[in-house]
Amino acid sequence: MRQHPRFLAIALLLALHTTPHAADGATDAVLKPWPVRSPQRDAALEARVEAALQGLSVRQKVGQIVQPEIRAITPAQVREYAIGTVLNGGGGWPGNDRSASPAQWKALAEEFQAAAQAATPGIPLIWGTDAVHGHNNVRGATLFPHNIGLGATRDAELVRDIGRATARAVRASGLHWTFAPTLAVVQDVRWGRTYESFSSDPALVRRLGEASVRGLQEGMKQGLGVLATAKHYLADGGTRRGIDQGVAHATPLELAQVHGAGYLGALDAGVLTVMASFSSWTDSADYTAHGKMHGNTTLLTGLLKQRLAFDGLVVSDWDGVGQLPGCRNEDCPAAINAGIDIVMVPFQWKAFHENTVRAVEQGRIPMARLDDAVRRILRVKFSLGMQSAVPATVEALQSPELARRAVRESLVLLKHRPGLLPLKRSARVLVVGAAADSMARQAGGWSVSWQARDATNADFPQGTTLLAALRQRLGDAQVTFDEDGATQDPARFDAVIAVIGEAPYAEGEGDIRVTDNLRHSRRYPQDLAVLQRVAGRGAPVVTVLYSGRPLYVNDLANRSDAFVAAWLPGSEGAGLTDLLIAPDGSKPWPGFTGRLPFPWPAGPCQFSTREARPWWPVGGGLSGRETTGSTARLPEPADPQPVCPL
Repeated sequence: MRQHPRFLAIALLLALHTTPHAADGATDAVLKPWPVRSPQRDAALEARVEAALQGLSVRQKVGQIVQPEIRAITPAQVREYAIGTVLNGGGGWPGNDRSASPAQWKALAEEFQAAAQAATPGIPLIWGTDAVHGHNNVRGATLFPHNIGLGATRDAELVRDIGRATARAVRASGLHWTFAPTLAVVQDVRWGRTYESFSSDPALVRRLGEASVRGLQEGMKQGLGVLATAKHYLADGGTRRGIDQGVAHATPLELAQVHGAGYLGALDAGVLTVMASFSSWTDSADYTAHGKMHGNTTLLTGLLKQRLAFDGLVVSDWDGVGQLPGCRNEDCPAAINAGIDIVMVPFQWKAFHENTVRAVEQGRIPMARLDDAVRRILRVKFSLGMQSAVPATVEALQSPELARRAVRESLVLLKHRPGLLPLKRSARVLVVGAAADSMARQAGGWSVSWQARDATNADFPQGTTLLAALRQRLGDAQVTFDEDGATQDPARFDAVIAVIGEAPYAEGEGDIRVTDNLRHSRRYPQDLAVLQRVAGRGAPVVTVLYSGRPLYVNDLANRSDAFVAAWLPGSEGAGLTDLLIAPDGSKPWPGFTGRLPFPWPAGPCQFSTREARPWWPVGGGLSGRETTGSTARLPEPADPQPVCPL
C-alpha cells in the first residue's frame, strides 16, 4: 500500500503493452496447478451477515466498499456517506501530528466508529494501516527487523510472536487491520520492495507467512488480534528487471508453485483479507498478457474466491483501480466486477462513491456482485471483536526484548578473521560511518513515514542506534565516533566498527534502475571512502551493512576483517552489540545463527535470485566460531562502474 500518488510513467507504459486478451479457454490451464479447497462457513455468522445486508440501501452498500484516507475524511462524512472503512497511509497521522500518542489515535478511531454506527447501526467501521515491521506509523512503537531480516532467522515461532506483539500495538491505538504480511517471492533484487519479502525460497515464504498471519490474527474476538492481509496478490516479486508495479512473466505452474506458496500458507492460517497487486501477469508459456491484477477476474474470482474458497475480502492497493484500461481513480466498475471488494481510493472517494452508485443503478455493476462484496466485508467485520483489550499507552506499543532477539538472530556473518569476534568488553573501539548513529538507516522505509527520508533520531524515542548501544555496552570512554574516519588514528584502538548502508526508501522509490548495477559503492561512494581511510591502519575493521537487499560489496569486504549483513534491524541496536561484543562472564556468546534468505551476489550484475554462482547461496553464513578464516580477497571488476546487460 502506498502513501500518496507516485510517478507512474513506467507502470503506465507497461500497462499499454499488457492489455488483457486471454481467451476463456485458457482459464482451466491457469487454475489447474492450484489445489481445490472447500469453503468452511459458520451458519450463525452467515445468518447475521444476511440480516445486516438486507437492511442496507444501495448507497449504504457502496459506502461499505469505499476506503478513504483519514486526512481526506471527517467523522461527519463517515456518517453522511455510510463509510465502512478508512485507512492511514505512511505519513498519515491523527491531526497530521507525527508525534500523536496512542490515546490520540484511539480517540479518532472512536469518533469514526461512532459515526459509522450512527449511519449503519450494528455494522462497525474497520481502520487499516501499514504495520509492516511493528506498528511503524506510531511514535514510540518498537520497530522489528523488516521481513528480509526475519527470513534470515528462519524462525516461524519468532515471526508468530512478532505478529502477536504488532497486533497488540495496533489495537492499543484503536485500529483493527494491518496491510501485512507481504508474501512476495522476489526474483530480482533490484526491486525496491525486496526487504518486504521473507526470502527467495517459496517454502520459507510459505512457512513464515503462515506464522505471521497466525500471530497477527490470534485473539481477534477478544480485542487482541487484528486482521492480517496477504499481499500483494499475485507475483508482485516476479516482475521483470525488478520494476515496481511491472509485469511478471511466469507460467501457470510457476505462478502457483513459486509466487502462490505464501498465499496457500496464509489461507491455511485463516487469513481474512487479501490485497491485489499493482503488477501485471504475462503467461510465459503461451505469451498471453493477462493485464493488471486489479482487473484479473480469473485470478481474483476464479482462482482465489472459487477454487481456493477464500471467503474473506479483497482490497485494492492505493488508487490501483485507476491503472486499469478505461478506468480512473474515481470510477472503475471493471475492478469491482473482477473481484475487488474494498476500493482504496484515498482522496477521490466522494466522486468514486457517486460514480459507483450510478454504475450499480445503471447495471454496469450487477447488484449480485455488489452484494457479494458487502457480504464478504460483513463476514470479516463480524469475525472481529471491535473493542480493544489493549490499553492506549506507549508501553503497549513496545516489545524491546523480542525485537532485540529478532535482531540478534537475523544477523548474517559473511566474512571473519578467526578470533576477532566477539570483541572484548574492555575493547577501545573507533566507530565510523554515517549509519552508526542514524535510526532512519537502521530502520529503513515504512518507519514513522512512508519513505522515512525525513525521519530523525528524535522520531524514535524508544530506539537505540548501534552507536548508542555500543556506548551502553562498553562505556562512553571506550567508544569514539568519527563519522567519516578522517580525524582519528585507528592504531590507537583495539578495533574499528564501520557502520554503512543504504538510505531509507520504500516501494518503487527504492528500485535500482535497469541502467544501474548492484555495486553499493556506486550509489554510496562515501561508504567506500570511509573504509579506505581506516582499513590496514593498525586495527581490525568490523563492517556492519544496513541494506534492504543483498548487494555487491566485494570492494567493501576486501577492506574489512569481518563483514556482517544486518539488513534493516529496526529500533533495537542492542541486538547488534549482543553479537559484536562479548557478554559478561555469566552468559555464553550465542554466535551468529542468521542464514541468508537470498543468495548474496558475487558480481555487480547478479540481480536474479537464481544466479548459478553467487558469493553465498541461500542458507549461507558463518557462525564466527570457525577456526579457519574467510579472509581470501574477493575479485573486484576491472571496470568499477560496469553497465549490465538488459
